[in-house]
Formats: sequence, structure tokens, C-alpha cells
Amino acid sequence: MIDLHTHTVFSDGELLPGELIRRAETKGYRAIGITDHVDFSNVEFVISNVSKIKTLEDVLDMKILVGVEITHIPPPKMERFILLARRLGAEIIVVHGETPIEPVSPGTNRAALEMGVDILAHPGFITHEEADLARENNVCLEITARAGHNITNGHVVRMAVASGAKLVVNTDAHSPDDLIDRKRAVLIAMGAGLTEEKATEITTHHPIVTL
Repeated sequence: MIDLHTHTVFSDGELLPGELIRRAETKGYRAIGITDHVDFSNVEFVISNVSKIKTLEDVLDMKILVGVEITHIPPPKMERFILLARRLGAEIIVVHGETPIEPVSPGTNRAALEMGVDILAHPGFITHEEADLARENNVCLEITARAGHNITNGHVVRMAVASGAKLVVNTDAHSPDDLIDRKRAVLIAMGAGLTEEKATEITTHHPIVTL
């Protein structure tokens, strides 16, 4: 299992990074991205502190990626913020997409896609044009395991398949019970409309992380 969208106590998660990593290890994770919610008020703090957990990599059979989930940044400020996060050392950039269950600013999806972030999380009712942009800029669209955000998984899959955009399955884990194994990830992808073959492919051959 490779999961590039998780949260710790450094935003609204329940676990310290080390606790999250240990629990992920027991689920058979091969790589994890710690992507706490950030805006201009906390991005330096989060990246600096989460980076310290990479010291565990030499004793684990798991790759740890220090990332961010850019959350509720106004679209006109998105480019500046993405560049800042990369400069501060973020290895993976996730943007909190236009999920229908939160008041995300319209235009967030497009701003993130134009900047070529790594993952557009729970992008909601993404348009054909936006899915094309994801393909062109090599942005992965997320199939999410998280309740609430997952109500548009089927729509996201349809748009991605039609456009040829890349898909990933992530948990958006905030608590221990949110973590899943690869078998569960395959079922979530199939439930969103992918064939078993395609669901297995995207959970085995990850488009971002090569191990």
C-alpha cells in the first residue's frame, strides 16, 4: 500500500507522525506521505517538524515523504504558496480540492492543476476540461477512502478515464481506523467504477512513488 495523503497532530489528525508510521507499517505500507493541512500561518512549522521523522527511514522498510495538503488557499495566492512549500522542502504537494462537503473556493481545482501539483485531493465535481488539464500537467486525481469526500469518487473516475488522467487511491487518514491495506484500496477503486484489473494496477504501480 502506498498512501500519499495522511494527517497528524500537526494539523487535525489524532496521531504523532511516529505513531502514524508504526500503524501504517502494520498495514503493509511501503510508502506514506504525511501531508498535514497548511496555509500561510503554519507551513514552515509543519514541514520543519514533520521532516524530522525521516530519521526513521533507515530502520523501516517504508519510504516516508514529507508533504503538505494546501487547504483553503485563495486561488490567486495558489502559485505563490506552492512555490513556497516546495522551497521549504515539501516532497509531495497535495491540494485540498473542491469537495462538495466544504466551502472550498471555486477555481481551486484549476489553480492547482495549472501549477502541476502532485495530487488534487477529493476534487469533487471536476470538469472534463480540468481532467484534461490534470493529464496534460501530470497531476494525479484522488480516489479517496474518506467518508463524505468519497461521494464524488465515481464522478472523478469517469472524468479521469475519459481524459486519460492518472488516478491514485489515498486514505486522507486522520485517525488510526482510517488506514487501510491494499486489498481495501482495490475495493474502493472498484467501487468508484474501475475494473478489478485497473484498480489493482493503480494500487500496485504507483504513478508518483517508485520503490
